Amino acid sequence: MTQSFNKEFSVRYDMHRDELRWLFMELYDDEDAYSSLVDMMYNAWESRSAALKKLDKARVADPAWYKGHDLVGMMLYVNAFAGDLKGVKKKIPYLQDSGVNYLHLMPLLESPEGRSDGGYAVSDFRKVQPELGTMKDLSSLTSQCHKNGISVCLDFVMNHTSEDHEWAMKAKAGEKEYQDRYFFFDNWDIPNEYEKTVPQVFPTTAPGNFTWCAEAGKVVMTQFYPYQWDLNYGNPVVFNEMTDNMLYLCNQGIDVIRLDAVPYIWKQLGTNCRNLPQVHTLVRMMRMVCEIVCPGTLLLGEVVMEPSKVVPYFGTVEKPECHLLYNVTTMASIWHTVATRDVKLLKHQLGQVFVLPKEYSFLNYLRCHDDIGWGLDYDYLDTFGMSQVPHKKYLNDYLTGKWPGSDSRGELYNDDPRLGDARLCGTTASLCGLEAARYERNEEKIKAAITKDLMLHACMFTLSGIPVLYSGDEIGLENDYTYHDDPLKAADSRYIHRGNMNWIAAEQRHDLSTSEGIIFESLREIEKLRAEHRSFDSGADVWLVDTKSDAVLGIGRYYKGEKIVALFNFSDTEQNLSISELGDYSDLMSGTAVDKFCISMAPGSFHWLVCDFGEEY
Repeated sequence: MTQSFNKEFSVRYDMHRDELRWLFMELYDDEDAYSSLVDMMYNAWESRSAALKKLDKARVADPAWYKGHDLVGMMLYVNAFAGDLKGVKKKIPYLQDSGVNYLHLMPLLESPEGRSDGGYAVSDFRKVQPELGTMKDLSSLTSQCHKNGISVCLDFVMNHTSEDHEWAMKAKAGEKEYQDRYFFFDNWDIPNEYEKTVPQVFPTTAPGNFTWCAEAGKVVMTQFYPYQWDLNYGNPVVFNEMTDNMLYLCNQGIDVIRLDAVPYIWKQLGTNCRNLPQVHTLVRMMRMVCEIVCPGTLLLGEVVMEPSKVVPYFGTVEKPECHLLYNVTTMASIWHTVATRDVKLLKHQLGQVFVLPKEYSFLNYLRCHDDIGWGLDYDYLDTFGMSQVPHKKYLNDYLTGKWPGSDSRGELYNDDPRLGDARLCGTTASLCGLEAARYERNEEKIKAAITKDLMLHACMFTLSGIPVLYSGDEIGLENDYTYHDDPLKAADSRYIHRGNMNWIAAEQRHDLSTSEGIIFESLREIEKLRAEHRSFDSGADVWLVDTKSDAVLGIGRYYKGEKIVALFNFSDTEQNLSISELGDYSDLMSGTAVDKFCISMAPGSFHWLVCDFGEEY
């Protein structure tokens, strides 16, 4: 470390110096590499703009800035939403009209066409995909977002690079320094040993975890797709340079770094190469690096696994790792409940979430860019006679519309008939039956589909954390089947819900005679009520309310004298119920008094019932 540090940087660095150095040396035992890391951090801090440093200070002064009940997210693809980054900048008024103040931009860094997995095979971490714009355009967009109170999230694909990345190209040419940044083997002996314990990520579309590299005459590890080369984080140069790439993106104004596929980043022979202890060491170090260089930045971990594997990525209160994690099991359990009309599993899963420390913050969502995987608690389901393979088949049959009476319209992804392990794709509106109802021009079904759509969103907005809409869901956008005609997309059914934004339909968002208008205006009302009522704060006590019905989910929330009881009818029939909760209630949406001993719920509907005891209570 040769530089003289600024006092502000030094104060932050000194807070973490001992732990950061100890963890780094535990992994790498390389003083020169650690010195390089610290110098890199300081250079990144010096390069950070005055505006971003001012934002850092404000967020350090209010460390819970993202834990309230006024954030609403939207996830979108730049090209599908508005063509390019300049187009997204022009659409900021639409985002504000939608109540969005947390914008997640899907992968937009340079990736080779046709070999990018939707942008997750990055060839240059410091260049934007040319058709989307430039880094200057990205910085300009984030700056404008900040001026309008909008935080920006971006994916950081840290597990692998594209085979077209500069490092990979040099590795292909035989340069050992760069081959050491990946996992290269002279023959298949060691890769075959890995295959004995490492599960396949995509067994039908990309079987195996290794690929023969003809240019290098060696085998390379590729857990996801053959064109995505796994990085070797056992090499300190990889950690240092990838962390530098992350800080470069932070300095473009990115507020939330989504750590893609983070459980996979440490490999060890004889293990499943998932969730190894070293992964948590790496994430903890990245958290400290951010707290030193850009403390206004949040880390969002993509951990698409069961709760026991997800929660450790928060770290501990004393030594935190990720600020935010996806509430993936709740999302899958919600769609399970749509198909079964039975809330037992969802109650079981939410019960596990509700007992977690309030410091843990989740992103809650119904749909995203990815598929719905059925990573459910099958030990629990088995107690009700629901065996894994036939039950998954039922869920997929129902949500693709194959089951008699189902109006859901989804498609399967990675269908493996042998294992019965297909996943599911589709937009919220199409899975709720709106697409089928519109096709039939059945007004009664259209109304029912919209009611169900809004009920699911209200359920998401009831949970603690940040609710995130998938672009188009705010107007009930349906599946886009045109991907079948594109040879670069046809093999990937996830593109069914990655279609272009329908701006003609969006123009009807305030017209209550249209389904777009009903969904948009109703969601805005839900968002506003959530922001206005303190019981939605992340500090609230949250519990399951006994509805005495397997068709109706009940959630209670209490904070500073205000209680809300949220009820969700997942059945296709009217439900009459009573609740044994202290207090007198009124309907939050209408303001009318409600008899808690005689509550009638229409099929697929929800109620937010409120009781205000006064803040002093």
